[in-house]
Amino acid sequence: MNENFMKERPVLPLLLSMALPMVLSMLVNSLYNIVDSFFVAQISEDAMTALSLVYPIQNFINAVGIGFGVGINAVIAFYLGAGDSSRADRAASQGLLLAVVHSIVMTIGSIAVMPVFLRRFTSSETVIDLGLRYSAVAFLFTIVIVAGVTFEKIFQAVGSMKVTMVSLMCGCVANIILDPVLIFGLGPFPEMGMEGAALATGIGQSFTLAIYLVVYLVRPSRVRIRRQYLALDRKMVLKLYSIGIPASLNLALPSVLISSLNAILSSYSEVYILVLGIYYKLQTFLYLPANGIVQGMRPLIGFNYGAGEHKRVNQIYQIVLCMSGSIMILGTAICLIFPGQLMSLFTHTPETIRAGETALRIISAGFLVSAVSVTSSGALEGLGKGVPSLVISLCRYVIVILPAAFLLGKIFGPVGVWNAFWITEAVTAVIAFGVYRSSTRPQN
Repeated sequence: MNENFMKERPVLPLLLSMALPMVLSMLVNSLYNIVDSFFVAQISEDAMTALSLVYPIQNFINAVGIGFGVGINAVIAFYLGAGDSSRADRAASQGLLLAVVHSIVMTIGSIAVMPVFLRRFTSSETVIDLGLRYSAVAFLFTIVIVAGVTFEKIFQAVGSMKVTMVSLMCGCVANIILDPVLIFGLGPFPEMGMEGAALATGIGQSFTLAIYLVVYLVRPSRVRIRRQYLALDRKMVLKLYSIGIPASLNLALPSVLISSLNAILSSYSEVYILVLGIYYKLQTFLYLPANGIVQGMRPLIGFNYGAGEHKRVNQIYQIVLCMSGSIMILGTAICLIFPGQLMSLFTHTPETIRAGETALRIISAGFLVSAVSVTSSGALEGLGKGVPSLVISLCRYVIVILPAAFLLGKIFGPVGVWNAFWITEAVTAVIAFGVYRSSTRPQN
């Protein structure tokens, strides 16, 4: 393979070849999220509520793994673009070591904090018990999740998008098959309920990691994990964290947002907590494909930036913005036309369905304009500019939406909270475009 294909091939075909495998894998991944929640909802509405309350901690774990992986990806792509393969190997080796350390700390911390965390949002002992049973199994797979994400980002950095597509799809399909088998006890398997849902997810993630390891061991790659590079180098560690920490915070901020909104909505009814949880399951089907495009964009932008191809960087950004906007238009149409049908996948309670219909119609008004924030934040991460990317996410998940949700909720009730979503997306889009332009403006 031509090692400089990222800066030599025409931009649109190159971007499509990098992004489409990730979009397909993200679509399957989002389908797995929907199916996973669908089967949990068949246990009871309390089970779905428990899953919604556990989600912020799960998202935090994923955020740290993916965010630090973004740092590894960006550093590797930059050094490959600059023609420095030894530093690229060093980034991969030390990045994997640090990722394993992160996963051990998060496993212990997440299991320890769950009882107190759940009791902050519900007084139902049934919901708390279901949440603890699910999380006790799910969090044991943290090291598998983080290691899998690390190899995913390493493969993406060298342009091996088909490897990550196949690995993610196989893991997701395995999870979808195992969900009903382990939850309800089909065939020779015992009925495990919530523990079965968590175990199915963990096995699927283990399958994904196993495929990465097999491909890495049997197929040559431009980037290798090398024992001599495992000794931590201060400059490399700082470079990884300078991108990884802001990227992790970017992805962890939804956990802060969801927990804060749960606290606001709990003053009205647990129905609205359930509606919010269902919305975040549904919106993964929209934002994960958009994130797949962004994942295809990051190594291209990083490589071309490292190679000094600034015109191509700008072309890539503009094309990705259009592609993300197209996905958001489709998502808006679906939420406006079929809100009741979407909600009925997870609940049969008329009150919950009606509340969910209202929420989806209002929130979807901000989908299209959110493409600006999603694309700008991802592009800045690919350029190694983690702090400007974090500024965008802080506006989107904390600075604008939380005050807006609190104030509008006081005035209009739950409907005010839903309106805070599209208001925030509009405000943040303006800020995001300005931050991106100022951060990429050529220095005199």
